[in-house]
Amino acid sequence: QVQVVESGGGLVQAGGSLRLSCAASGGIFSGYTMGWFRRAPGKGREFVAAINWSERTTRYADSVKGRFTISRDNAENTVDLQMNDLKPEDTAVYYCNAVNTPAMLPLFDSWGQGTQVIVSS
Repeated sequence: QVQVVESGGGLVQAGGSLRLSCAASGGIFSGYTMGWFRRAPGKGREFVAAINWSERTTRYADSVKGRFTISRDNAENTVDLQMNDLKPEDTAVYYCNAVNTPAMLPLFDSWGQGTQVIVSS
């Protein structure tokens, strides 16, 4: 089965940093654009960042551009999200998925459990 496991979340103060990691298996990773989505309290899931397979071209939501950096290690089947200068509005549960471009929508219906990020003021 397709499976992703997200990790690295936690509680940080505004201005702090976290590094999230997504480990993929079951056929979700190789050849796919991968990305991160998040769900803030009381809101729906939204796109955060994506990176493609070969060229490592990246795309970011405007709200995180310049603060977050997505990367991937194709040999390890992992995709990371380095989050710097975190803001309270970044508080959310973060999820990993393959990404359907150019709409930047999740490709698969199955989701991991996500990893929670809480940013205090």
